[in-house]
Amino acid sequence: MLAEIAISACLVISGVFGLVGSFGLIKLPDPMMRLHAPTKATTLGVGGALIASMLYFYFIVGQFSFHELMITLFLFLTAPITGHFIAKTHLHLLHKPEDLPPTGGARPWASYESDAERARIEAEAEGETGA
Repeated sequence: MLAEIAISACLVISGVFGLVGSFGLIKLPDPMMRLHAPTKATTLGVGGALIASMLYFYFIVGQFSFHELMITLFLFLTAPITGHFIAKTHLHLLHKPEDLPPTGGARPWASYESDAERARIEAEAEGETGA
């Protein structure tokens, strides 16, 4: 009985996160805002369903399911990286380096500096430290 309640709770929580993530993906106005819906809420939704499946196989069927654990780990590792790639693509396609706010340091925004500029900044940093 307790296992069935835990499995049901994971499925309900999973469904809520999936619904919120899907709704956010459709309704949020800006691509950078829409990026948060699939990378955060939907990832937790799919993760909850996989955890419910692991609990089902362990408590009801009586065997440990390694597949769901591997899928969950793969999902939690790849979703943030994919979101980062989408955000960087959006940044490079729609914004010029001059339009971005200052970083507060000597370096510009990541991947907006050229190799020559990166070498100059690193040489200046080495000169300041005396290395």
